[in-house]
Formats: sequence, structure tokens, C-alpha cells
Amino acid sequence: MPIKACPGASAYQEMTMHFLDDSLLPENQQKLVIQVAPYGPEWLPGDADDLPLTMDEHVQAAVDCYNAGATVLHIHVRELDGHGSKRMSKFNELIGRLREAVPDMVLQIGGSISFAPEDEGSEAKWLSYDTRHLLAELDPRPDQVTIAINTSQMNIVEIMSDDDLAGTSIAKPDYYAAYRDMVVEAGPDFYLEHLKRLHANGIQPHFQLATLAQLETVERLIRSGVYTGPLVLNYVAIGGGFSGRHPADLIEFVRRVPDGAVLTIESSMRAVAPMNAIGIALGVHVRVGNEDNLWARKGERMSSVKQVEQMVSIADTLGRDIANGAEAKEIYHIGEYYSNTDRTLAALGMVPNRRPGQRGFMLGGTAG
Repeated sequence: MPIKACPGASAYQEMTMHFLDDSLLPENQQKLVIQVAPYGPEWLPGDADDLPLTMDEHVQAAVDCYNAGATVLHIHVRELDGHGSKRMSKFNELIGRLREAVPDMVLQIGGSISFAPEDEGSEAKWLSYDTRHLLAELDPRPDQVTIAINTSQMNIVEIMSDDDLAGTSIAKPDYYAAYRDMVVEAGPDFYLEHLKRLHANGIQPHFQLATLAQLETVERLIRSGVYTGPLVLNYVAIGGGFSGRHPADLIEFVRRVPDGAVLTIESSMRAVAPMNAIGIALGVHVRVGNEDNLWARKGERMSSVKQVEQMVSIADTLGRDIANGAEAKEIYHIGEYYSNTDRTLAALGMVPNRRPGQRGFMLGGTAG
């Protein structure tokens, strides 16, 4: 995929991180980008009615979600035995078919590849650094690969209730314990090399950030010139070492994200809809799908497609337009990079770095 230099901010770059009197009016907000994760790597067949097994089913899931209104596809691959695939050849095959079936979607590979345990009693764990680096070599290339920053606990079941897990494989004690004890390994050895490889191959990193501390690490990577591209990220509110569901934390994260960033809200189970409703009202973007949630009302299952349709309905009620595929790629700045640190800071709406001897608070462009 060719990448293009960008001297500064584009028309789609403004975000509502500074809220003016008119910032909540939908005509002043970006069109809504709906990200969908319909491949549920933590689930096994029978946990959800819409888990794909065959390659045809993987492709059809993408088509159905796109037709419902999703324009960003978060990708994992499952083997025919129901377990998450760790074979790069399977990812290559799926990406190739998706390029034909849904050419307008942003194709985003899940950077864990598959964290699901191989069988009952096994660990749930992210794969080695060397294996995850192979995602930068996929052919055809995806538009994005998600990237975690800083090693942290990822106890995905901490804020899930018994009702959330009822009838699923994770309700079994061994599987529950495996997910309770899962850790995301993403230290500097990983993310410094991974960012380098992704950039070299024209693949955009999509930052999966759990806390303000992780956001600050990314900001330091930008200020030091390690990363010179668009800041596209998810706020991941799944608990267990990640952010939780407190609305004040969500608002503070939105406030702290640079003006030129592209922010998507991600949560889990029945909190997905209310958290996303807040995000839609604030002017940021949303993620849904069976990887995050299986439920509508309590005890009522909800497919990935129905979750996309729900976001379209909420946005329509608020008067916010839905982005089409071409608009999503422009909003996400697919294929862009910046030539140096100063241009990156300007494009992202971040104040310049301090000059030698400069005193006082750092401010944006001021006159006089």
C-alpha cells in the first residue's frame, strides 16, 4: 500500500476535544465511524450464534456488517475446530478475500492475533513479540494493525457478571481463570520495533489504550520523533487493568486526547451501548461486535449486525451522520504520515516541543 506525505491537518482532522457552545450539535461533528469486531476470538462455537468458522462465513460476516453501516473491520481468524487461528496464511487468505468483498472497509488486524487458550486449563495469553511482528509482513497488507502500549493486566472477566457469561465457555471455571489471569505483554522492546516495522510497510498502527498513562507514553513517542503518523486510537473500557465504565473517566480521556486524534470508544457486554451513546453524543467514534458484547437487554442475545444497526439508530436519533467507507478512510488518515516531529505535532493539534531555554507553559500558536 503506498503511503502519502501530509504536510499538516486535513479537513477531516478536527475533533471536539475542546468543547465550544456548538460542539454537541451533530452538524459540527465528524461523521460517525462504526468499528465492528465480529470474530470474537475469546468465544467458542455455541457461545454466540454468529461466530464464523469457514472462510466463507468470515467474509459474509464482514459483508453483513458493512451493509448494516460499519466501515472499520477488526479482524481475527478462526480455525474449523473453533479455536482462534495463529497461522499467518489464514490472515493472508482472509485479507485477500475481504479486499474483493468489502473494498471500502478499513481492514484492521487484531494485534494479539489470538489470545484464546488452546483448550480448557490452558493459559489465555498474547503471542510472543516475534510472532506478533509477523503482522507487519502480511500480504495483502491490512490498513491497520492494533497495537498495545505498555504491559498490563487484561482481566476481561473482572467486570463481567454471571448473567454476561451465562451459557458461554468462559463460565467454565478453567476458562474463567485463564481470562482472569491474562496479561498483555507490550513493553518497549515490543512497541518500538513494531511501530518501526508497521511504518516500513505502510500499515497504520491503531493504538489500543487502557489508561491515561498509556496515552502519555504514546505522546512521548510522538514528541521524541519515534512515531510520526496519525494518532488513531481506542479508549478500551473493559476493566481488569484497563479503564472501567465510569463516565467521568471516559470524559477525561476524551478531554486529554489531542485535538487531531481519532478516538473510538470500546467497552464490554451490556455497557457497550450506553458507553457508545455517550461517545456518539460527544462526537467521537464507536466499536461494537461479538468480541465485546453478546447481549441486548438482559438475557437477550444480540448479533454483531444488530449491534451495528443499534449504533446507526442512536446516531440517527441524535442527527449524526454515518461515515461511508471513503469518508472513514479519510477520517482515519489511512496512508498518511508526517515528515518530522514538528509537522506531526502540528497535524495532531499538540503544542510544539519546548525550545532550549524557553520558559513558561507551552501554548499553541499565539500572537504578540
